[in-house]
Amino acid sequence: MANTFTQLYIQIVFSVRSRASLIKDQWRENLHRYITGIVQNKGHKMLAINSMPDHIHIFVSMKPDAALSDLVRDIKSNSSKWINDEKSKHVKFEWQEGYGAFSYSHSQIGDVISYIRNQQEHHRKKPFREEYLDFLRKFGISYDPKYLFDIEEEESKQA
Repeated sequence: MANTFTQLYIQIVFSVRSRASLIKDQWRENLHRYITGIVQNKGHKMLAINSMPDHIHIFVSMKPDAALSDLVRDIKSNSSKWINDEKSKHVKFEWQEGYGAFSYSHSQIGDVISYIRNQQEHHRKKPFREEYLDFLRKFGISYDPKYLFDIEEEESKQA
């Protein structure tokens, strides 16, 4: 659309269902390339992507005529199908329901990219659950704890 100028920078975070450690090092980079292809095919720009065995961070510059929920749906459905068809023959791979999405200004791009690129180092000090709760607090997002994680499945793991 003529005379439309935007800068929409969104970090998307979601985990593997039940926060299971199913993203394997041997195909993690291929997953990142696959998801980058999904993002680009939808007309957005991938700024950074990185994952841990149990979750993923995706930082995109979004075009203004797209719905974030549609992009996340396409990423999750297509990538889980790719993983199940190509990589995970013995265990069914699923992403969690829902996601976190956090917006940033242009001046924060470098910091967010650095943060995402350094996930492995970051998670030596802080687990995903704590990281995610920090995001919610930092961005002033109210939440009901019963909807954050698969509580029943987490409790059964700890028992």
